[in-house]
Amino acid sequence: MLYGADTLAFWQVDNQEIQMMKLGKNVSAALAMCALLAAISGCQKQEGPVERAGKEVDQAVEKAGEKIEKAGESIQDAAKGDKK
Repeated sequence: MLYGADTLAFWQVDNQEIQMMKLGKNVSAALAMCALLAAISGCQKQEGPVERAGKEVDQAVEKAGEKIEKAGESIQDAAKGDKK
């Protein structure tokens, strides 16, 4: 079956339209994904009361450890002073 010049021109235009629609859909999908990723990364979970309490406990334990270490050093210094 032979096609005329008009038929071939129609198919070429139709094919270009299909390619443009596919490109448009791909670009739209990519933009939607970028927007979704930006929205997700922008949402940071806020700290709750349990997390704040846990941080305070960690700080208290750290301070207590430092004081115990200083007390141990003081005891060692005192022991060295008695030996002299």
